[in-house]
Amino acid sequence: MNDLTIYDTLAESWWQPGSKLHMLARMNPARFAYFDTIVREQLIEMIERRVSDDSVLRLIRKWIQVGVIEEGRLLVSETGTGQGQPISPLLANIYLHYVLDEWFEEVVKPRLKGEAHEIRYADDAILCFEHREDAEKVKEVLTKRFSRFGLTLHPEKTRLVEFGRYAAGNAKKQGKKPQTFDFLGFTHMGARSRKGKFTVHVKTIGKRLRRGLKAITEWCQKHRHEPVDAQQKTLNAKLRGHYQYYGRPTNCRSLRQFYRGARRIWREWLSRRTRGRRLTWERYDHILRQHPLLLPRIMHSWRTGSTA
Repeated sequence: MNDLTIYDTLAESWWQPGSKLHMLARMNPARFAYFDTIVREQLIEMIERRVSDDSVLRLIRKWIQVGVIEEGRLLVSETGTGQGQPISPLLANIYLHYVLDEWFEEVVKPRLKGEAHEIRYADDAILCFEHREDAEKVKEVLTKRFSRFGLTLHPEKTRLVEFGRYAAGNAKKQGKKPQTFDFLGFTHMGARSRKGKFTVHVKTIGKRLRRGLKAITEWCQKHRHEPVDAQQKTLNAKLRGHYQYYGRPTNCRSLRQFYRGARRIWREWLSRRTRGRRLTWERYDHILRQHPLLLPRIMHSWRTGSTA
């Protein structure tokens, strides 16, 4: 499932008419140990449910048993798939499919009082519930479930969040701000449309925004002596890639912030190659007219709907 399909699924879960979802469990396996703690025997058993070719199974066993060279030494572990191997994300996704996805659909949902949905991408997942008691029960059982397969939940990224059309009102009664959650690079917030109906707004996570601008800074510093038109071409490619992922309707402010940051950073490093002659904004505006940076663009639209 790609990120666009995931966001469509997330939107439909909260926006479809009559939706009863009010609680959300944001979960994530402990990233520092996920690839290293997968139980190989259980992983092979899962793969054997779909793959019967002995040559393929033998090749997969070789992949997951190969060691890594660190500081000139060969290190071989008894567990895990080896983070950094090209096949590791695929094997890890298969592992979570049976540990979480299939279990949630076939075992958990039939035992719940209310409606529930799961949205997962790689090792990031959102579990949506109608009732708080269902969410709390699943969160408790989930810890035990993961433990059976050698996994642990990330203590900071796994939490319960009240989210939905009644969340803002309930938070206001308690004198608190409505809760938000981060997922796939976006902070998700409950909001109201112009018609007063519940909707979901997103903005770029601040840490991701700063990380992107830091990468722009490092590139501009390294390539500041290249021709301006060559720099412009690469910077526009970087901006285009950012807009293609983060260019969603309610994220305009973060897109403008990224664009202004990239424009400021480029001027700073162009100025450092003028040998004492500081690049004024007037001269820089002239450069931008000749070599414009790509303006922010909305590249995707959410499926419209509401749960009001």
